[in-house]
Amino acid sequence: MSNPNEPDSPPASTDMQTDYVVGQDNIKGQFGPIGFDIHNRVFVVSALSSAIFIILTLLFPERAASIFQSIVAFSTGTLDWYFMILVDFFIVFCLALVVLPYGSVRLGGADARPDHSYLSWFALLFTAGIGIGLLFFGVLEPVYHANVSLPLGIESPFGANGELNPEAVADASAMGLAGTYLHWGIHGWAVYVVMALGLGLFTYNKGLPFSIRSVFFPILGDRVWGWWGHVIDILAVFSTLFGLATSLGLGAQQANAGMNFVFGLEVNTTTQVIVIVLVTAAALISVWRGLEGGVKKLSEINMVLAVLFFFFVLFAGPTLLSLTGFWSGLTTYVTEFLPLSAPFGRDDDAYRQAWTIFYWAWWISWAPFVGMFIARVSKGRTVREFILCVLLVPSMFIFIWMGVFGSTALEQLYADPATSLVKEYVIDNYRPELSLFGMLNELPLTGLMSTLGIILALIFFITSSDSGSLVIDTITAGGKIDAPRPQRMFWAIIEGLIAIVLLIGGGLTALQAGVTATAIPFSVVMLLMCYSIIKALNSELRLIRS
Repeated sequence: MSNPNEPDSPPASTDMQTDYVVGQDNIKGQFGPIGFDIHNRVFVVSALSSAIFIILTLLFPERAASIFQSIVAFSTGTLDWYFMILVDFFIVFCLALVVLPYGSVRLGGADARPDHSYLSWFALLFTAGIGIGLLFFGVLEPVYHANVSLPLGIESPFGANGELNPEAVADASAMGLAGTYLHWGIHGWAVYVVMALGLGLFTYNKGLPFSIRSVFFPILGDRVWGWWGHVIDILAVFSTLFGLATSLGLGAQQANAGMNFVFGLEVNTTTQVIVIVLVTAAALISVWRGLEGGVKKLSEINMVLAVLFFFFVLFAGPTLLSLTGFWSGLTTYVTEFLPLSAPFGRDDDAYRQAWTIFYWAWWISWAPFVGMFIARVSKGRTVREFILCVLLVPSMFIFIWMGVFGSTALEQLYADPATSLVKEYVIDNYRPELSLFGMLNELPLTGLMSTLGIILALIFFITSSDSGSLVIDTITAGGKIDAPRPQRMFWAIIEGLIAIVLLIGGGLTALQAGVTATAIPFSVVMLLMCYSIIKALNSELRLIRS
């Protein structure tokens, strides 16, 4: 992939001048057979802090679990209004850029053209930005929201005596899907757009290093190469590490659950740790092969397998009911979009605080990782094309996937509540990692398709680790995208270790705590980023008109 700092790249605009040279503060050398090229402050602080966190959590797991619980309670209970207003603002910001003249600006300059076809581009977006969540939450969320958390006060289909109320089924099912679409739709992708657009503009158009600190050049000037910039990049590293660790932890839990469902392998933390170790080892091979030979190939393979998996569920299950359920959920999502997005005047705290706020924090925590990855593969797109595609294409794919999987599971649940494994795993005996396999149990070829589900989860695991280590390495190498591969491998190992210690230190609660703790400070960074984006777009329009 081209880089504006490479000789064969088109010249960047020169209205933002700096004497800074990419990698000028780096330390280069050789440690035995291993070469390194690291930013002397960002890398050292990030690596040491990560190591200290890993060691302390392993030494004091009970104390760590208590701290994690407090962080989750504060983030979801006290700052819920802040996260909801912030993410709503990002949507408005993105839509404004689409309709204003800014939309005609091209990432990389007027003569730039995309490095990837639409198919490859969408495949990369698919595996980097969605990943394990499709498998873990595709059945869980629609069923849970329709029957337990009940967005906007919808009546549960199961009455106080546990008997099914047929009159409430349709409304609850539609709202359960709409509530799921809210968490996986344009709200989250608007967060990614802000990050990716800022990086793309300042890297490809302004010729600044491919690092998050570069986006703040209009605010800080050359001070961005000092400690102000170091702090921004270190926050981005922590945000990425904990956002990824959450996904890797969920992936390990689901893979372990699938192995238990198919092969009888015991479900416990030890097994999940072994899964993380083995998959991290596989990710190291992908990291060594690089973007083109590693994550891109795996992304395309995974997209094909995921599409086949989707069509099996669609046609082996109640096809017409699944498609009808998807459409009903989509129309409800559209009509209830504003009430579901509102931070005030609601009485559905179980849904809004326990789910929505966690998701908004998760998206923000993932923003450096996914945003940098999207920026790397989006050169040559216009701002308008970029925003609309990133907002709508992945969202619609997710809606169709979760609409079909969720509707299939809901139909199984309501057809025979007494024997439904979906009801057992989601409502009666909450085991979220088994929800997908409970749905597959009612379809043909259960063993084969459950095995395919495990394989998909593992490949998503690998591509997430690979992509994330590439992004973290870029940040800690001072914006270089061609740093020695052992550095990327180092960060892949650190990601796996953090996922392990979070599982040991409190399971799902610890994973949620890691996300929300890093999302709070980084959300401020992203808010300021919007101002820098406008400054960059204004200068691009001036250059076009001059």
